[in-house]
Amino acid sequence: MSEDVRPEPGLSPERLAFFTDAIFAIAMTLLAVELERPDKEELESAGSLGRFLVDQRTSYLAFALAFVLLWSVWRRHHQLLDRIRVLSKTFVFWHAPFLLLVAFLPFPTAVIGSAITNPMAQTLFAGTMAGIVFCEVALKEVSADSGLVIGDVAEARRHANASWAVGLWFVLSLGLAWVFSYAYVLWFLAPLAAAYGGPLISRLRSRRADPHDGSARRTGR
Repeated sequence: MSEDVRPEPGLSPERLAFFTDAIFAIAMTLLAVELERPDKEELESAGSLGRFLVDQRTSYLAFALAFVLLWSVWRRHHQLLDRIRVLSKTFVFWHAPFLLLVAFLPFPTAVIGSAITNPMAQTLFAGTMAGIVFCEVALKEVSADSGLVIGDVAEARRHANASWAVGLWFVLSLGLAWVFSYAYVLWFLAPLAAAYGGPLISRLRSRRADPHDGSARRTGR
């Protein structure tokens, strides 16, 4: 990169990408570190080890779920950064709460692994995931509004709307956890929320941006 196009100090996309990748890698590794290990007695026979593994089944479920969710968030963030050549201070700022919540996620994952039907445990996990996704939304909105994205800005907004749908889906599960102990099942359906909720939010936002368009269709103009 030549000197005349060098980014402002502290706004290098490469350094931000490397740091973000490191935080995600550490968080995803800590998910496994939090898993309980069998003690000496539980390793003495196949039966005792089998019972231990069965007893820990919710921990393995929580680990797999959190790993897949973090992987999907990282992939979307990776795709976003690949379309950005210049950063803004606001864009960098939103990485602080974003990565803070990513680094925190192993804790609520361990909690729901021990008490997955506990409404407070579900609230802690769903709230953390909602926070991560809403920070992701902020990054996508800032990148589109500030002209940081190279290429189709409308596509970037569609991706932001899909993330809005996922974040709201986790908020919905957070509320349902207090009346339905298996509300965590909704977390596995987050891709459907993005696939169907994202286009719905896009239509609602387009109507709000151009209210005359809907009235024109109703009057046949």
